[in-house]
Amino acid sequence: MGLLIFFVLIIAIIIACIMIRNNIVRHHNASIRAWSDVATYERQKIKILDDLQPLVEQYSSFEQGTLEKVTELRQNILNLNINSADVSQLQRIESLNKELMRSLNVVVENYPELKANEIYLKMMSEIEEQNENVGAAITIFNRNVELFNNHIQIFPNNIINTMTLGKKAIRPFRDHAATQNFDYRPNF
Repeated sequence: MGLLIFFVLIIAIIIACIMIRNNIVRHHNASIRAWSDVATYERQKIKILDDLQPLVEQYSSFEQGTLEKVTELRQNILNLNINSADVSQLQRIESLNKELMRSLNVVVENYPELKANEIYLKMMSEIEEQNENVGAAITIFNRNVELFNNHIQIFPNNIINTMTLGKKAIRPFRDHAATQNFDYRPNF
């Protein structure tokens, strides 16, 4: 009878280890998928930027910097690696996107006829929608990263992870420019 209890206990431990390992893999894959969504939404901006570029070129003799920002943002989005979470590259893209939006607002102020251009207004609306999609995708990515990191760091999951998978914590996306404007700094 004691031997049977021992074997049942060993089998229960093995099953628990397998379940923990599978959950680590599941959370890691969810983080990868969420990163892929972020990259996909960023890449969807390329279509809009391709349409925006000729419109800005009409005013490029006066606004060469804006055209350069469109080109630089487009190239950075193309270089975003879908297969691995390059948070620093995403931070660069988001920074370039904010600069571009500021530049486009300056262009509109200087050229009121551009503001009346339906194509421009439609593109600005599409860019804003894509920015909202990217923001939502980043939120989902960060949530999946948090779940994955928690899952590999808690006991006994950390032991199972170390022994079987060796997955490392993923760095979440942080908007350093936005957090610099806060007076409050949490103490963690």
